[in-house]
Amino acid sequence: MVLAAGAGTRLAPLTSLRPKALCPVGDRPLVDHAIGRLGSAAADVAVNAHHRWTDMATHLRGRVHLSVEEEPLGTAGALGHLRPWIDERPVLLTNADAWLPVDLQPFVDGWDGERVRLLCVRDPPRGDFGDLRYCGAALFPWAEVAMLEDAPAGLYEVCWQPRSRSGALDLVVHDGEFVDCGSPADYLEANLLASGGTSMVGDGARIGYGAVLERAVVWPGSEVAPYEVLIDAIRAEFLTVLVR
Repeated sequence: MVLAAGAGTRLAPLTSLRPKALCPVGDRPLVDHAIGRLGSAAADVAVNAHHRWTDMATHLRGRVHLSVEEEPLGTAGALGHLRPWIDERPVLLTNADAWLPVDLQPFVDGWDGERVRLLCVRDPPRGDFGDLRYCGAALFPWAEVAMLEDAPAGLYEVCWQPRSRSGALDLVVHDGEFVDCGSPADYLEANLLASGGTSMVGDGARIGYGAVLERAVVWPGSEVAPYEVLIDAIRAEFLTVLVR
């Protein structure tokens, strides 16, 4: 399952144009990156949506199961809402707004199928479990999913925190790239990581003669005027977001 139902308020004003999960890193929306990293580890894929869910439906076009939430259900409620579709199967979960360029099959390999397993990075200032910070991938046995209600709730509060206290939580350390694309600064960082540090110019973008791009993101189809200077900036259609 891909979690993609957040309103994206911290990523505004980009999310006034499209849902956060449809904001591109490179030429691919974040939700497509998330679906891709599930790879062969997932037999079926569901994506949940709330904010501007019709945009998500148009983009996905039946490629996966779309779970529409009339009210935002949070991370736990999203799984509870999908229990009939999950139908007693274990769940591999990933966050659409995580820049996490990995194949999750190694994360699944060796799982005992009974304990909740989380992928984490070392980040002492923002750690969720000591110095480890959850980075957007988790495994759940059906027994855990079966207990989740179809009502607003968060996985950290109802599942992860109590199991961490009792030692019943598997934490796997990820040593590679990870960015939570929650803010324009984080979103810019993810794009620069994806491009190797150069400015990211989307497919069909028009860059005028003499324009200067430094650590910039230009969305597909957007335009930069001749001699315009974009430094630490995001050009998204008619919007310009400066990251300072």
